[in-house]
Amino acid sequence: MKKSITIPCIAMILGASAYAGDMAISERILGVEINAAQIQADTNGDGIFGEANHDGSDVEYGIRIGAQMNEWRTMLVLNYFDSSDDDQNYEKGMITLDYMFLADQGKIQPFQPYIGLNVGYMNYESTDIDENGVLYGGQVGFAYRLTGNVGLDLSYRYSLTEADRTDHIQSVVFGVNYIY
Repeated sequence: MKKSITIPCIAMILGASAYAGDMAISERILGVEINAAQIQADTNGDGIFGEANHDGSDVEYGIRIGAQMNEWRTMLVLNYFDSSDDDQNYEKGMITLDYMFLADQGKIQPFQPYIGLNVGYMNYESTDIDENGVLYGGQVGFAYRLTGNVGLDLSYRYSLTEADRTDHIQSVVFGVNYIY
């Protein structure tokens, strides 16, 4: 099953990179994000105190770097989540590809709704559990340009994972971007 997901994900990344290479990059992005995240995992493991389908919620922090070419935006996002209340944490790195609905060539739009895909890799740790896996999913949201160089993002991101004990991660994402 992992190979059936991994190969299309790699093809998507390479295709997006080749597509982006043919276009002139109009803007570069450097930003941070803070997310209200929830992970669903089977913390049962070999211990007696875990539970199946456990939902862990806490704050997820991240950095992002990317570029926008007219109506397309791609970013490399690195996130960290640590819920000390229920002993779960993860690190994930992903590539996102977003389509901006109201993009207009040569003109900056202050409000741009978008929909996109994400693919990446994560490490999940809990009591007696340490696993890695591919993750993939989508996001929907909007970007708002405060000034010529500062933008805000608000979105919902949902990612499934191929790890044995982790099912999915969902986040409400708030991002601040420096655009140059």
